[in-house]
Amino acid sequence: MRKYGLIGFPLGHSFSKKYFTEKFLVQHVSECSYDNYPIKSLDGLTKLIESDQELAGLNVTIPYKTEIIRLLNKIDPEAEEIGAVNVVKITWSSGLFMLSGYNSDATGIRDTLSPYITDNVRNALILGTGGSSRAVNYVLGKFGLNVKLVSRERKPGILAYSDITRSILENTHLIVNTTPLGMFPNVEGSPEIDYSGLNGNQILFDLVYNPEITTFLRKGAEKGCNVISGIKMLYSQAEKSWDIWNDDSFV
Repeated sequence: MRKYGLIGFPLGHSFSKKYFTEKFLVQHVSECSYDNYPIKSLDGLTKLIESDQELAGLNVTIPYKTEIIRLLNKIDPEAEEIGAVNVVKITWSSGLFMLSGYNSDATGIRDTLSPYITDNVRNALILGTGGSSRAVNYVLGKFGLNVKLVSRERKPGILAYSDITRSILENTHLIVNTTPLGMFPNVEGSPEIDYSGLNGNQILFDLVYNPEITTFLRKGAEKGCNVISGIKMLYSQAEKSWDIWNDDSFV
């Protein structure tokens, strides 16, 4: 049996568990399982892995995408540049394990946004500064966009929500929400930007996927903006995780 799973805390509705369980059934992948492993601290990760030598890979979610790097034996150059890991490959030898870290968020973000990035898309706002935000910032940088980060508190190089003027919004072409605001069950939540400042020329991309159309996206659509759900990104990054776990070229 090869076992995979998701670590984070708390773990509510899990796309990953549902996705991989269905994948195993539909594609007749035998001797595999996927479970949720809610751990309150990464201090419990070693114990979790040592308790089951059939564990072959983990997805990593909030709040451990950055913190887990200190526990890795190896990190992929792209994940290192991003500064966040959401896929861990576990390899065993003589009862000892090695952890290799990767970032499949970047793959999902690239696959999702590529059709929308034209010469007219130049300026972007990223709402949130966590592990997912790092991946978005990395990808948008590779696209050549001018990026501004937004957080609840103003910091060097980071805007506060109160800093986002109508003029900034009008001159922004892509706004990406990387925060959990609007996620089920708190579906009425949304980032605190002035949605009346949207003029229909913006693209809104939400990494939240449950619900598929969040309050953030709904408010953008009401202003005529092009909106993108996080669903496509999740499918893409999930398949990248599977490749990492099962392709020997990822070591």
